[in-house]
Amino acid sequence: MPAKGGKDEVREEVWKAMDREGVSRFPGAEGRIPNFAGAKLAAEKLAGHRLWRRARTIKANPDSPQTYARRIALEEGKTVIMAVPRLRDPHPFRVLDPKRLSKQAMKEAATIKGALRHGRVTALDELPEIDFVLCGAVAVNLSGARVGKGGGYSDLEYGILIDAGKIDDHTTVATTVHPIQVVRRNLMVTAHDLPVDLIATPRAVIEVERQHGRPRGILWDHLQPPQIREIPVLERMGYA
Repeated sequence: MPAKGGKDEVREEVWKAMDREGVSRFPGAEGRIPNFAGAKLAAEKLAGHRLWRRARTIKANPDSPQTYARRIALEEGKTVIMAVPRLRDPHPFRVLDPKRLSKQAMKEAATIKGALRHGRVTALDELPEIDFVLCGAVAVNLSGARVGKGGGYSDLEYGILIDAGKIDDHTTVATTVHPIQVVRRNLMVTAHDLPVDLIATPRAVIEVERQHGRPRGILWDHLQPPQIREIPVLERMGYA
């Protein structure tokens, strides 16, 4: 689901601004959910918020800047669910249960490779219910609109979990970003885009008054047949 027009412009502007201002971290901002100066502090701010504190199961994106939040979640005894890259496995979600992890394994499990190594392969219908979703962002605005890196996987994972009954409209959606990534302009929002309720920066957590609807599940008419064939769980759901 590649983004077009305005979203690409916003991405380029934010990536360039982060590199120019020296706030992006290795390996640079462009083409990814950018790692940023203060990512650990933003995660700590988020972890202090009441909606995070009451969450028991968190579905998290795998990107570098959210490593700290994933680690905090595991250290606090929360279950963390992560998707495999590009949803390429027949059972594309991994469950990280901190009760089953040693201290060292917990530290490793917060990374992408570690999550694949230590996460339990779990069928979609056996996943626990999710009460908090952490997603990466290239840009967000104060109406909760979010621009990702353009692959559409975060939105798709959300749609799959909605259709599987693991997420509902009360599930909190949050991101952690650098203040440069919080933009003042309007951002294009389509029916499959996932808006956020909380924006955590190294300075504060911003509570968004939700102005955009969330996806109601998988939007099949937004997908091309090759995409469906490349993602086994979609192929299975589409023909079920």
